[in-house]
Amino acid sequence: MSETELPSTLLIVDDDPTFREVLARAMRRRGFEVSTAESPAAALATARTQPHDYAIVDLKMPESSGLTLIPELRRLNGDMRILMLTGFASIATAVEAIKLGATHYLAKPADADEIYAALTRDESVAESDIPDQRLSVDRLEWEHIQKVLADHDGNISATARALHMHRRTLQRKLSKKPVAQ
Repeated sequence: MSETELPSTLLIVDDDPTFREVLARAMRRRGFEVSTAESPAAALATARTQPHDYAIVDLKMPESSGLTLIPELRRLNGDMRILMLTGFASIATAVEAIKLGATHYLAKPADADEIYAALTRDESVAESDIPDQRLSVDRLEWEHIQKVLADHDGNISATARALHMHRRTLQRKLSKKPVAQ
């Protein structure tokens, strides 16, 4: 980096303080000037006072979904590269994140090198990188539930009715980690 070139700025939004700080340290080592926020509201306050080139946004946070933050960040900086990072990956949330303006979507657990690569990668994943493997029935069920949940704006009761499933059964299924592919 030359003396006149400023470091790229990165905003990390995650409700897990340990993960947030470990990731911030790793990204600082990779040359970013890092700001952190524990919620979408705190992230917006930070983004309004300081422009950022990049953002890493967690999907599930207690206050609200990270999905709600993507369009707001995009309005503040249309060139911002946004990575949606989640431990609850599904096709429905990936599609929604990209539609809302995320540049990439990555499932946890992901190490700092994978996150850095996703943040800085200009092209989409090449077809040769996509595994030629069908999803299991359990994974297909998980994906379908996530799609219907997204269609009903996260409303558990409406989703349960649409799936013809008892609400408590749906809540149990949602509380589990996504099944392996």
